[in-house]
Amino acid sequence: MSETKTETQIPVTVLTGYLGAGKTTLLNRILSENHGRKFAVVINEFGELGVDNDLVVDADEEVFEMNNGCICCTVRGDLIRIIGGLMKRKGRFDGIIVETTGLADPAPVAQTFFVDEDVKRATKLDAIVTVVDAKHLPARLKDSPEAQEQIAFADIIVLNKMDLVTPEEGDEVERLIKAINPYAEIRRSTKSDVPLESVIGRDAFNLARILEREPDFLEHDDHEHDSEVNSVSFEVSKPIDAEKFNAWISQLLQTKGQDLLRTKGILYYAGDNRRFAFQAVHMIADGDYIGEVKEGDPRKSKIVFIGRDLNRPQLRRGFEACQVEG
Repeated sequence: MSETKTETQIPVTVLTGYLGAGKTTLLNRILSENHGRKFAVVINEFGELGVDNDLVVDADEEVFEMNNGCICCTVRGDLIRIIGGLMKRKGRFDGIIVETTGLADPAPVAQTFFVDEDVKRATKLDAIVTVVDAKHLPARLKDSPEAQEQIAFADIIVLNKMDLVTPEEGDEVERLIKAINPYAEIRRSTKSDVPLESVIGRDAFNLARILEREPDFLEHDDHEHDSEVNSVSFEVSKPIDAEKFNAWISQLLQTKGQDLLRTKGILYYAGDNRRFAFQAVHMIADGDYIGEVKEGDPRKSKIVFIGRDLNRPQLRRGFEACQVEG
C-alpha cells in the first residue's frame, strides 16, 4: 500500500465491548474532548428503537444509526451504504468511529473494510478497541461467548472500572484476557479515561506498522487456557510455497472460518525478497507485501490463530506442509 493511498484513506475505529463496560463513556470522551478533530459516528444499535443515540453527548459530530443489531449481512450492507454517503462529504471529518452493540460480534463490521472495494479505497481500519469491565469480566467469560469474542478480535483493550477491583484482581483479569488474546495492547482505566491517542489514530490493525514498532509482536508464548477462546502460534524456517499456502488457508478459512476469529501471519515466500503480512477475520482474508527483507533477517514465517476449538497438531501440520520441499 502506497503512502499516498494511506494518507487519503480515512481511519476507522471500531469500538466494541460488552453491555455496561463503558463504551458510550469512552465515545463521549472522544467526542467532547478538545482535540480539534471531527469524527463521524456510526452506532450499531440492537432493536427497533435506538437508545444509544440519546446517551451520546450533543456533539456537532454526525451520528448515524444502524438498527439491525447482529445480522451480519444487513450490518455490512448498512455500513457500506453509510460510509458511501460519508465519502461524498470527504474532508469534513478526520475519522469514523463505529460503535457496535454490546451483544455484537465485531467481525461483520471489521470485514466490511476487507470486502467492499469502494470502502477499502476510501477508508482503512485503524483499530478494533474493546472496552472491558474489570469487575464483571470473570463472570461474563463464564456465561457469554460474545465477551470472549470481543476480546479475541481486539487490537487494543481498555480495561475499565479498575477502581472497583483490587490490584490483585486487576492482574488476574489481565491474565484472563491474555489467555484469550496475548496480542492485544491493554490499557487500564477508571471511567474510560485513557489518553485518546492510545485508542485513536493507532494504526493497530496494520500488521506491518505494529511490526515496525514491535518486531517481536507475534512471538508470544502460549498461555494456560481456561477459556473456550484461545490462541496458538507456529513458526517455520523454510520459505513458504505461495500456492500451497493459499490453497491451505483458503480451505481452512472456508471450513473452520466460523471458529477462527482472527488470523495473523508474516510469511517469507520462496523466491521473493519481500515479507508478506496476512490477516483474516473469520473467513475473509487480506494481505499485502510489507517491504524488503533486511540483511541478516532469519526469514522465519509465523502464523497466529485466535479462535475456538483450535486443533493445534492439525494447524501445525497444515502450516508446516506449506514450506517448499527439499
